[in-house]
Amino acid sequence: MRRSSGRGQAEPLAALAAVLAVAAGLVIYAGTLDDRLPGRPDRQIAETTLDRVERTLQTTGVVDPDRLGGAMSRLPDGWHGNLTLRANGTRWSRGPAPPTDAERATGRVSVGVAPTRICPGQLRVVVWR
Repeated sequence: MRRSSGRGQAEPLAALAAVLAVAAGLVIYAGTLDDRLPGRPDRQIAETTLDRVERTLQTTGVVDPDRLGGAMSRLPDGWHGNLTLRANGTRWSRGPAPPTDAERATGRVSVGVAPTRICPGQLRVVVWR
């Protein structure tokens, strides 16, 4: 027969089950709360598209302006876009003119303006439905 001390103790398996139940409840609550809050559902679509386009344009870390037309395929399905690359006083652009309420993202890139010349540049992505 076990001797009982004045302290309470739970079985390890029961304590683990209780912790998992509380954690699952918090995850469900947070997911439901996030779905119910007002806001834009695609709040980071421009930044995500910028990353995708930049990876498509790069060859060994340097953006090639000649690949800008092919990068239009990296836009999300159902979205329209405009891609603009600027470097060394030159501007390359693909896509229609964006509306004023479109989502925008801009990033700094290294641009190959000649076979042996790399300049700092700016890549801008504008997306809208």
